[in-house]
Amino acid sequence: MEQLPLPAFDSTSADRTSKTLQLAVFGTCVAWFVSSDILAGRAARGLANHFDFNSGRQLLSSIFLLFLLTIGFSLLNTISHRYGSLRSILGLPKRRTAREEWVIGAAIGWGIVVLAVLPMALAGTLHVQLWTAPRAFWLLLVNLATFAVAALAEEVAFRGYPFRSLIESVGPTGATVIMALLFGVVHMLNNDATWTSVLITMLAGVLLSIGWLRTHGLWLPWGLHFAWNASMGIVFGLPVSGITEFSSVVQTRARGPIWLTGGFYGPEAALFTVVAITVGIVVLVRLTRDYAWNYTHTPIVAGGYPMDAPPPAVHTAMEQQARPAALVQILPTTPQTRSVTDDPKS
Repeated sequence: MEQLPLPAFDSTSADRTSKTLQLAVFGTCVAWFVSSDILAGRAARGLANHFDFNSGRQLLSSIFLLFLLTIGFSLLNTISHRYGSLRSILGLPKRRTAREEWVIGAAIGWGIVVLAVLPMALAGTLHVQLWTAPRAFWLLLVNLATFAVAALAEEVAFRGYPFRSLIESVGPTGATVIMALLFGVVHMLNNDATWTSVLITMLAGVLLSIGWLRTHGLWLPWGLHFAWNASMGIVFGLPVSGITEFSSVVQTRARGPIWLTGGFYGPEAALFTVVAITVGIVVLVRLTRDYAWNYTHTPIVAGGYPMDAPPPAVHTAMEQQARPAALVQILPTTPQTRSVTDDPKS
């Protein structure tokens, strides 16, 4: 893996003015996210109604939100006199392991959902129906695209530029806790949300933040977030954070106690999901050891005394005494009585 230069995220080295500035930047990012989310939703609703594309309203809203976040965070980065490419601002650095990180994140997200749904399946609470009409497969493709863009937009908002600004202000631990709280509060507004679902969403926010802290990039959290939502809503046909409209080909109803099934909110409100996420955190940390070494550790700079000092004089004298004698060239000679051009005597 290549070693990339990284910005300094250690808040202990920043002065009070710098920390205050980054905290102000973070507050502005939050305000921009809230405004952008409202504006993106209204714009998507208007376009979907005008073009009779209600099935793609969530996709349009996610695209608009991602666009607005990109514009706003780029402007904030310029105002704060920071330099960096658009990729670095969004948290998507260009490196050869990007696809590998995304796939690992997707595998972890898929595994967590399978582990969370397994107790429901064993208890016989899942009732599955299949819808195989052509429109169902069209909706499946639209929902996949929606999950991909929406997961990226949420990661840019919660683990992208605002998260890095918060780290420089309060440190990685404080930033992780604050972002997890905000992540839970935002999802509290969803339909059928409970205190259990809010706590589980906060724990999921910690998981995703650890994904960034271990890689300094959003590739892995993006893949994890996408696979989490797609597995829950498309593969298993269950509600995703209280939203049921993403189920198309597979449509599932979970009937049983809320602590087991999560009720109408889905597995993100079931208690066993806490165990699944905890296992996911352990697996994530173990699988990202190489990334943490290559992308998050400060390069080692040689220190100590210079090693190019001249050798002592006595050593120099000994080396000169041990030098071999100069080579002597021996040239061919001829007798004094003839020349080298004379014919030899017979």
